[in-house]
Amino acid sequence: MIDSQYTFAFNTADIPLGKSRAVELHGKDILVCHSAEGFFAVDNLCSHAMARLCDGKLKGNKILCPLHGAAFDIRNGSALSRPAVTAIASYPVKVESDDVLVCVEQD
Repeated sequence: MIDSQYTFAFNTADIPLGKSRAVELHGKDILVCHSAEGFFAVDNLCSHAMARLCDGKLKGNKILCPLHGAAFDIRNGSALSRPAVTAIASYPVKVESDDVLVCVEQD
């Protein structure tokens, strides 16, 4: 049974290991990433230049901004390299059966 705070994003097969995919949930642009440590979700916009992170590269637990190369930790949204110094939001994720579910606060 799906927890009412969590929203279906994708099936696990839709995001291969080492890949990420953008989805809009409750009006928010979210990036769901699949690393060796599992599935994670963060805001899809770089805090430095507002570029869409879905156009960048996922390397391990880091997502790289396509514009200036800033790196963010997909596990907690922390900024790992300049020019970004401000973290991006991260969201709880759980997997039930083959469903990737993300907890996004509704405004």
